[in-house]
Amino acid sequence: MNGESKLEDLLSQLGTGTWNLLYFFGAAFWYMLIPPQTFSSVYLAPIVNHTCLPSLDHNVSHISEDSCSYFRVTSEGLQEEQCTQWLYDDPVFESTLTSQFNLVCGRAYLRATYQSMYSFSSIAGSLVSGFAADRYGRKPVVVVSQILYVATAIGITFLSSFNGILAFRFILGSLGTPTFYMMGMEVCETKWRSLVGIVMALPWAIGTMLWGGAGYLIRDWYWLQLFVSLPTLIVIPVLFLIDESPRWLIVTGRHDKALKVLRRASRLNKTTLPSDSQLLSMFKEIEHENEQPIVKTDSITSLGVIGGGDGRCALSWPKLLSTNKMRIVILALTVNLFISSLVYCGLSLSGATYSTDPLPVHVVILSLAFIPSEISWLVMTFALLGKLTISGSFMILFVYEAELLPTEVRLMGLAVTIIAANLAGSFSAYIADYLSPLVPWLPSVIFRCVLLRGLLDADPTAGDAGNAPARHYRGSDEAVEEQGKETQLHRRRRQSDGEADDVVAAGRPCLV
Repeated sequence: MNGESKLEDLLSQLGTGTWNLLYFFGAAFWYMLIPPQTFSSVYLAPIVNHTCLPSLDHNVSHISEDSCSYFRVTSEGLQEEQCTQWLYDDPVFESTLTSQFNLVCGRAYLRATYQSMYSFSSIAGSLVSGFAADRYGRKPVVVVSQILYVATAIGITFLSSFNGILAFRFILGSLGTPTFYMMGMEVCETKWRSLVGIVMALPWAIGTMLWGGAGYLIRDWYWLQLFVSLPTLIVIPVLFLIDESPRWLIVTGRHDKALKVLRRASRLNKTTLPSDSQLLSMFKEIEHENEQPIVKTDSITSLGVIGGGDGRCALSWPKLLSTNKMRIVILALTVNLFISSLVYCGLSLSGATYSTDPLPVHVVILSLAFIPSEISWLVMTFALLGKLTISGSFMILFVYEAELLPTEVRLMGLAVTIIAANLAGSFSAYIADYLSPLVPWLPSVIFRCVLLRGLLDADPTAGDAGNAPARHYRGSDEAVEEQGKETQLHRRRRQSDGEADDVVAAGRPCLV
């Protein structure tokens, strides 16, 4: 039984009870609160009808069709002047960021920037949080990021500068990482993992619906932002009730802390675990198997790993990309998350293009490009179907990712794939804000094309890809034996060629 199997067996003995539910409830509740912040531009910075207000000192001839400039009569003829003030006419909203900060005409791009700022900043946040969670632990990252997220979300309502709001949106996006979700997956039994993974993410859909209801009831951006931000305070007490991930504690050698966590979990779940000595012995075996070095073989040589005669590595791939199969898994997950994010965010942000009132409609769908706008029931049917399927695709990808990636690089792997998703989210804001008003059917065509491209990608779980981490990271008996054979073969080849022995020194992984 390899290290991963021992961990799964230990979780099965621990069972599912109060201890696990703290993680599940905390992650699920948090996911319900994120959609209002992620898609806040829909109601806080929408497109608003506006009319240019020319200067009273000018003899105005007429106003341009886009209401961004006007023409005044001078002694030299007509002279064009740019508008600096507008009259906003919107029967839906009382006050928005668009009207308060004049995000129209030459400043219209700031509406998309407001939305994409959140997604773009998540790139840096995913990298930092993924590295920190794998190195310093899951819980510190969750506690710090959640508390700062709460403070930033509420703090936006007290800012009077749009540049300040953009800065806070950047901070907010960098803190919205899925570390809490992954903690819930790591403390879950194998037999319940797929179900729990779906259930923990279901509140995202609930939060999206509640966001629409809040936008319908509260039409002032200030009170709306405050209303959806205050509930985030409820999650703070839960952060101090959860423990560090026992998986991470075990594989990183913090056995005493892992023992305390598992004893507390056993007490809350009312289950029985082996004795302390047996658990500590098991911890050491698991840690040892995870520390098994990667020996230089043909597959690794092809990756460009260079070794010296002293057994040290001069160059190597990152641990996350150290095997061909792991690279295939990461690439497939990255491409699929990019496509899912682009379509999901694009549909979510384009609702106003397909409805006279954007509040009840928060979706749009691929096939809308070919449906006459007069057939409203068919438009709505495809809209709901499209949102349903792309949401399911998004969630399944996260469940796959949690199962495919090994513990020691899980959060870093998630960070890499989330970067692609956040890039897509940044692009979708500009597609929805610029292309939809000009050519309503074009975003639908773009989304359909990228989805068709996604169908060509290989299944990340095909073949033995899902087992790739076990061979190179877990140090199973079969892997060690195979590595030993490969080592002897390469030594004979190098000796016959007069080359120096550049096999990785025992106990020194060739990783960066």
